[in-house]
Amino acid sequence: MALTLRSSISSISKKETRIFKSLDDVFAYKVSCPKSKPFFGLKVKSSMQETQFTTENNNSVVKKLNKKWEKTHVPSVAHNHDAYLNRVPVFVMLPLDTVTMGGKLNKARAMNASLMALKSAGVEGVMVDAWWGLVEKDGPMNYNWEAYAELVQMVQKHGLKLQIVMSFHQCGGNVGDSCRYGNITLVKHRALSGDKFCETNSVFIAFYSIPLPPWVLEEISKNPDLVYTDKLGRRNPEYISLGCDSVPVLAGRTPLQVYADFMRSFRDRFTDYLGNVIIEIQVGLGPCGELRYPSYPETDGTWSFPGIGEFQCYDKYMRSSLEASAELIGKKEWGTSGPHDSGHYNQSPEDTGFFKREGTWNTEYGEFFLHWYSTKLVEHGEKILVSAKSIFQSSGAKLSAKIAGIHWHYNARSHATELTAGYYNTRFHDGYIPIAQMLAKHGVVLNFTCMEMKDNEQPCDANCSPEGLVNQVRMATKIAGGELAGENALERHDSSAYGQVSSTRGLSAFTYLRINKRMLEGENWRQFVDFVVSMSHGGKQRLSEVDSYGTDLYVGHILKENDVIIEIALV
Repeated sequence: MALTLRSSISSISKKETRIFKSLDDVFAYKVSCPKSKPFFGLKVKSSMQETQFTTENNNSVVKKLNKKWEKTHVPSVAHNHDAYLNRVPVFVMLPLDTVTMGGKLNKARAMNASLMALKSAGVEGVMVDAWWGLVEKDGPMNYNWEAYAELVQMVQKHGLKLQIVMSFHQCGGNVGDSCRYGNITLVKHRALSGDKFCETNSVFIAFYSIPLPPWVLEEISKNPDLVYTDKLGRRNPEYISLGCDSVPVLAGRTPLQVYADFMRSFRDRFTDYLGNVIIEIQVGLGPCGELRYPSYPETDGTWSFPGIGEFQCYDKYMRSSLEASAELIGKKEWGTSGPHDSGHYNQSPEDTGFFKREGTWNTEYGEFFLHWYSTKLVEHGEKILVSAKSIFQSSGAKLSAKIAGIHWHYNARSHATELTAGYYNTRFHDGYIPIAQMLAKHGVVLNFTCMEMKDNEQPCDANCSPEGLVNQVRMATKIAGGELAGENALERHDSSAYGQVSSTRGLSAFTYLRINKRMLEGENWRQFVDFVVSMSHGGKQRLSEVDSYGTDLYVGHILKENDVIIEIALV
């Protein structure tokens, strides 16, 4: 299929670009960019009737587009040295299914158009997940990076930067995970009967966007204790339990070795792009890529907001560690299980003996257990990051790690939901300083979520305080001498959410979740472009009325029988 780019400095009217026939053969959406003068147009077409597309022609057009953008918008920042230093670069997450289950780049032409639109908006770059379940799908140490190589080259062509996530978890366990594939597994699980665990067999049916590699799932089916387990013996196959980090349970390798081999393969494949195109590597450290336990699983309806979640320490490896820690302090009875009075996934703190205001969490036993549980998590993260640091230390790319923004029940004394996730954060104990210190020690950026949320937007019965949480994490990072970056937790397109992000001081970067059709709709796109410009001024300035009034960017996909035409017009 041929692809042609044609540029013109002549004016293109809105009326002309809106003629897209009927809804039956047209999918089109309009997005708004700041006005530049004189008007100019850019069209991208893919058609069998057009002449061949060349990289040289494309680069020429994109360079003209970039020069036009820079000429119009850069001086206000460049002439203000302080504003430039305070600039917060904005990245945008690409779709979860950017690479297909077959290992191909998904909808490459639409991706190309999306990247061009993002570049025109002034974003710094994009973020994409490098899924363990796709790259190493065909067998141990059998890596397929080809689709990612195609994406990296496309990102480079548009003059963008790339944040890439080493995603060692399954896709499908987080809010907003959209593409879903079926998976049926026979799993042995353990249920509590009296004071003993009894093993039973069950068929586990779930829908995941991208599961762990098949050969890993095979190992899990033979040894279900490889994944996190709750007190009723329910297994969570989203991520390998940190309890077996150093045990050779994955075809003769330990999970830590598997993660290191994966990252080393990535480094070797993309050496030429590290530090210039690929400027950040976010190292996945748990479910949803976050350093936490899978204490609030949504996928099978086990948990729903604002439940407190449950401790995930009942696989045999975690139990063995707990027993050893209890014996070490002469409290063998504390190592038999997790807290017996910690309730269930969807309870509130005051419904439990452990998390209530004067609960067991604030006793000697509670302090022992919470210290063990949280320390295991921090140690897990550090082991992987030390390995990543040694692998990428001379690459020029930053390392980052993601911490979850668990804001519900933050105002309760026990901070129950944070505790079950592994963050020992209570009214009397700061759980984020140890994490921030560990990350800062290794030069790893702390990437935090829920930056867009406000306290007054949350339900009263959930005891939420996302603003208090963000401020605590920001202060912990500052105390540790580290670097803080942010993300939004939920899809938002309104000025209130963007304003909340831009008001957060001290961010080194912000990554927006995520590009889709809704983001590119007219008013949503205008809000986003306004936000990007605001962040380029350190979040202190907004687009002037004259700058934000004009230019519409139309991105259309005109469908024909055997043909797709993609049109982009700045008018």
